[in-house]
Amino acid sequence: MSLWLTILAMGAITFLLRASFVLPGERLRLPPLFRRALRFVPVAVLTALIVPMALAPSGTLDFSWRNPWLAGMLAALLIACATRRTLLAMLLSFAVYSLWRWGPQFF
Repeated sequence: MSLWLTILAMGAITFLLRASFVLPGERLRLPPLFRRALRFVPVAVLTALIVPMALAPSGTLDFSWRNPWLAGMLAALLIACATRRTLLAMLLSFAVYSLWRWGPQFF
């Protein structure tokens, strides 16, 4: 019973946090500094999710050339900085990761 209460409580908290930005609608006026800061939230969240996985895929830091996650992340960074095209950076970094991970088996 306590498990279900915990799940329901966490669901309610999540709903209320997200609804706090949606329900007021246009009546909610955020300061300009806050609005500018919100533009960086997606980048910060993606970075917080991807970088630890790429730098420590097995739980310990791995900066070796054999780390396919690190190779894919560096490829995405270089391509995105050079071209400013996010989709291209994602697709090519997936290709780099795949070749780094499974390429030696096929060659």
